[in-house]
Amino acid sequence: MTLSTSRKATIITILAVVLLAIDQITKILVKTNMHIGESIPVFGDWFQILFIENEGMAFGMAFGGAIGKYILTTLRIVLFCAMFWYIRHLLFKKEGTPFGVLLGLTAIMTGALGNIVDCIFYGLIFEPSTYTHVAGFTPFGEGYGKLFLGKVVDMLYFPVINTTWPQWVPFKGGEPLVFFRPIFNVADSCVTVGALYLLIFKWKFFSTQYADK
Repeated sequence: MTLSTSRKATIITILAVVLLAIDQITKILVKTNMHIGESIPVFGDWFQILFIENEGMAFGMAFGGAIGKYILTTLRIVLFCAMFWYIRHLLFKKEGTPFGVLLGLTAIMTGALGNIVDCIFYGLIFEPSTYTHVAGFTPFGEGYGKLFLGKVVDMLYFPVINTTWPQWVPFKGGEPLVFFRPIFNVADSCVTVGALYLLIFKWKFFSTQYADK
């Protein structure tokens, strides 16, 4: 069955709203019920809800203090706007775009938006989270940071392997070995899953679209 343009638009809009809602609900629940570093086992030790806050770029890296944070958040907004325009462009192309391509791009765009919300607003509406204090809401503008200086909430942790390096491994013997170490959130998952889906299943669309350009 071929979906009409309006039907496709409705579905991807619903997808974006649902993914954004899940991302923000999980972040708010963690932010207002856990302190920094608190962990809740979900499936044994290999899947945990572990609350941390991302100061800037991926994996907790910083980027030039407050000025770098403003630049980073602005770049995220520009990326989101560019992706929104691109999805709309593909949606209304006369020759049509495979629906899976639109879904993958929508997942990536929504993931970007989820972390943008944290950066723009969380510093304005939340108390600071610490290793001993669970944050609550504040009156708008009285939170821990200024506009664009909020921290991204991360909580999904999958230390599938948590052991030590064998003693015979050069330079690493006896040291902790953890895989998978990064801690991320639903928005990050949307970006990753959407990108992998397009790369694995829809690469032919992009290769044929831009091969001669």
